[in-house]
Amino acid sequence: MKLTILGGGGFRVPLVYGALLTDRAEGRVTEVVLHDLDAGRLSAVARVLAEQAAGVPDAPAVTATTDLDEALTGADFVFSAIRVGGLEGRANDERVALAQGVLGQETVGAGGIAYGLRTVPVAVDIARRVARLAPDAWVINFTNPAGLVTEAMARHLGDRVIGICDSPVGLGRRIARVLGANPKEAWIDYVGLNHLGWVRGLRIAGRDELPRLLADPGLLGSFEEGKLFGVDWLRSLGAIPNEYLHYYYFNREAVRAYQQAEKTRGAFLRDQQARFYEAVTAPGARALDVWDRTRAEREATYMSENRETAGAGERDADDLSGGYEKVALALMRAIARDERTTLILNVRNRDTLSALDGEAVIEVPCLVDANGAHPVAVAPLPGHATGLVCAVKAVEREVLAAAESGSRTTAVKAFALHPLVDSVNVARRLVEGYTQVHPGLAYLK
Repeated sequence: MKLTILGGGGFRVPLVYGALLTDRAEGRVTEVVLHDLDAGRLSAVARVLAEQAAGVPDAPAVTATTDLDEALTGADFVFSAIRVGGLEGRANDERVALAQGVLGQETVGAGGIAYGLRTVPVAVDIARRVARLAPDAWVINFTNPAGLVTEAMARHLGDRVIGICDSPVGLGRRIARVLGANPKEAWIDYVGLNHLGWVRGLRIAGRDELPRLLADPGLLGSFEEGKLFGVDWLRSLGAIPNEYLHYYYFNREAVRAYQQAEKTRGAFLRDQQARFYEAVTAPGARALDVWDRTRAEREATYMSENRETAGAGERDADDLSGGYEKVALALMRAIARDERTTLILNVRNRDTLSALDGEAVIEVPCLVDANGAHPVAVAPLPGHATGLVCAVKAVEREVLAAAESGSRTTAVKAFALHPLVDSVNVARRLVEGYTQVHPGLAYLK
């Protein structure tokens, strides 16, 4: 089975390959094709993968190419993990937004809109190529903003594109762990959009254990989200929000922390990864060791500004292991082998959430089999969550409209309507600032 990874020179690709190396079952991936626009990054990542595969019998063969059509032709699965504009683009997203006093995070608020505006046209081109060159392939989208990009690709690929994120999985794992339960045996009642969802229940053997957690301040304050949001706020919500909702519930504090930080997250990763790619290609370098050290630092500093604001301290060691590659492998196995499973995924709504139309991509538990991912019916969200979900989905739709039409006016509307952008004038200045630093937004007229 052939797997093509778009963004194959990306830093996290070894996580995916490492997961593939653990799969020995029939019907496994035997061929991995890495595609990237940067041949140097491809070469560096290929070195890491070669060291991972050393001593592993029948490890999937790895090839690399900068030719997109070549990479896609004959693929059974396509992982889309591209970053349009690179980490320099992410750093610019943050810088321009913070200069206007609003959040520049890559998936939330102004930064997420800017990232979406330059990513959607590229993702749509990829979707059209997949439909032409590999019509039977399944596309698993890692590219952020994951829900928005998945919805853009679904307009051309239908249900054959599925978005994934490790945030809900990590959240469910932490809740189960603090309750003394096996995460693999828990049903997680999670619903929302990507990076905008809530756990409303966690059932073990049919019994919802979340009320027990909410009733125990010691337990509730003992894990990442309890430390980040505070016990009182979680009990007020009656649910456990995805960690990215910290940007909404504590927006002023988050913006202030980012403005005061020595470097924004994007600038930190840009510089860190520049050092990695230089070090890993040095003569005699142990590529896998360099990658491991860099990854450990990356994970330990994740959302550090938010945790500092909340006084949450350092991340627990168990939360430094990533997870999105495991979700991807489980999804691929379920489809390729009809190994039925349940995963939290980004898929078209159909009639799952009545507040949204059927084409809206949402993030909910899905039953997965050889025919793809099927969203599970969920109870309606409370009013405050419904309002937020509908507002952000409306913004996503304006981003899609702007990307399709090239309308600068529509792009301004997308920024202005976002709950974390508090002024039409700020929205206009954001569009002006982003078009000045991003060549990929030259299409906005």
